[in-house]
Amino acid sequence: MKKQLFLLLGGLFLAATAPAQTLFTYGKQAVDAKEFLRAYEKNNTQPVKDRAKSINEYLDLYIRSRLKIQEAYERKLDTLPAMKVELENLRTQISQNYMTDPDISTQLVKEAFTRSQKDVQVAHIFISMRNAAGFIDTVAAGKKLDTVLQALNKGEDFAKTARQYSDDTSAHSNNGNLGYITLLTLPYAFENAIYSTAPGKYSAPVRSLSGYHIFKNLGERKAVGKIKAQQILLAFPPGADENIRKQIANRADSLYKRIMAGDNFNRLAADFSNDYVSAASGGMMPEIGVGQFDPAFEKALWALPKDNAVGKPFATAYGWHIIKRMSLKPVITDPNNKTYQDELKQRIQNDSRWINSKDFLVKRVTDKKGFKKFPYEDAALWNMSDSVLDGKPMTSGWAITAFTPLFAIGDSIYNANHWVNYANMYRYKQDGSGVKPWEQVREEWIRFSLQEYYKAHLEEFSDEFRQQMNEFRDGNLFFEIMQQEVWNKSQGDSAALKVLYDKNKQKYLWQQSVDAVLFFCADMNSATTTYDKVLANPADWRKAAALLPEKVIADSARFEWNQVPNLKKLTPKAGMVTSPLLNQSDNTASFGYVVQVYHQPTQRSFEEARGMLINDYQQVLEKQWEEALRKKYPVVVDEKVLSAIVNKK
Repeated sequence: MKKQLFLLLGGLFLAATAPAQTLFTYGKQAVDAKEFLRAYEKNNTQPVKDRAKSINEYLDLYIRSRLKIQEAYERKLDTLPAMKVELENLRTQISQNYMTDPDISTQLVKEAFTRSQKDVQVAHIFISMRNAAGFIDTVAAGKKLDTVLQALNKGEDFAKTARQYSDDTSAHSNNGNLGYITLLTLPYAFENAIYSTAPGKYSAPVRSLSGYHIFKNLGERKAVGKIKAQQILLAFPPGADENIRKQIANRADSLYKRIMAGDNFNRLAADFSNDYVSAASGGMMPEIGVGQFDPAFEKALWALPKDNAVGKPFATAYGWHIIKRMSLKPVITDPNNKTYQDELKQRIQNDSRWINSKDFLVKRVTDKKGFKKFPYEDAALWNMSDSVLDGKPMTSGWAITAFTPLFAIGDSIYNANHWVNYANMYRYKQDGSGVKPWEQVREEWIRFSLQEYYKAHLEEFSDEFRQQMNEFRDGNLFFEIMQQEVWNKSQGDSAALKVLYDKNKQKYLWQQSVDAVLFFCADMNSATTTYDKVLANPADWRKAAALLPEKVIADSARFEWNQVPNLKKLTPKAGMVTSPLLNQSDNTASFGYVVQVYHQPTQRSFEEARGMLINDYQQVLEKQWEEALRKKYPVVVDEKVLSAIVNKK
């Protein structure tokens, strides 16, 4: 509840970022017009008929909040351990949003959207860095690459060249054809090469850790999206001969005929499929996108013309397949679809291309804070590193100690001890093939240190981040002090609530009301199911609600007529069951069962009125407290500045 209220109040707690005209003072504190306007515009996004009234009302709310927050600071509530932990947790959560260049982020999302609109059929030639003995041989790989490029440049058929030279063993049977790929199917470097190559052309070589790659664009099509499908897989056992493969083919044909005759696909998949994961759910597979499966499998899948269509059995290297198309999810083509844009951003953040978006941090920190490399001998550092991390003998004469400074970022010094700690963690190659050269590790360490410095000093680099942190801190303080001064006191002072009730009994009445059971359902289907059960036997409503315990909540109490779902202008009657009402905002649904009707207003008991009493008593306490705060922190508003804000267009 606390966080929900905080989000609703939003910019009430924005802090000033630059000096401007003072709008008002409270005690020794001043608030400038720019700060107030930023908060007002954040919370009033819709056009208003009376700007002066709107601003004055918001100013009153804003001043009241600032007084309470100031009192919280005076009491040093910001030093409470729980406050510090919560603020640090938030900092950790949101700081990642500021670790990339917004311009690069926008470019990557735009690029991803464009590429998501088409699929490319790709052929591939792979030249391995490893020789026949399994050792790295860059010279031999380079020579083989030259041979392949010469053949292609002379017009040699790409498929023939792939069969002859590619170190991808599957090329001998598929001519190097990988089938169709789409966005995020392959590593970013490969994707760039493919999407920048025209149909019928081949790319320049792309180097990876394992070798060289050449791609040919065999053709393009409009992106087909994703398919939900079921399959029955009759797998080839290891070492299966031609006779066994023929038997499996006959079994696949038999199952297909049974399906065509009306047999249940789900049951047959559960009984016969060797894809044991999908078989457990009637053959249902996860949603399938382009480039995820064997090209032969995908070709057969995308050839299915409509939902519920079942294709004839076909074979891949894994066995015989029978597939059924359940539904098609087309690619979103609207570039303004925010949900899709957010999905693309989330996907590329988990991709290698996102690493490049942090390059700007290095320059930004270096330009603003400065980077200074201290003088030392590289050989001395490498010798010390070998000694500490690998136990090698330390050559005499190297003047490097744990506290020798290596570089500085701003006023932060990074010494040899910091270096050793980083190198110990990150000197190994990700593919497990050994250690990186010390020069590479040091370069990565410097970049890492610059990025971490930026993250630790984000408030100095981003006004938006600083404002968000100040807003959250002030919001937390506001709720903490409200809890202490108003909310806790109003709920715990039963004697004061009783006095308020006795003095204002006529205020706490039941208007036209009913004893009723209200049913709150997760969706319209569960509401309809429960409604039918209740309608058939209202007295057994508990049993009806218990049928779907995870989706239906029943609340039996007294309610006023306007609280009963879908009653509208009807006059309730005992035994009435209102029809389910769909909540358009979240697709939940609700309805009511009326047990007894009260046509005339009646007095609420003290307990029945307790919620209303607490709310009213909170207002009394808050008003008294605000009067005391205004005496402690006198408020003075500059009417000229306020008038300028009101008249600003």
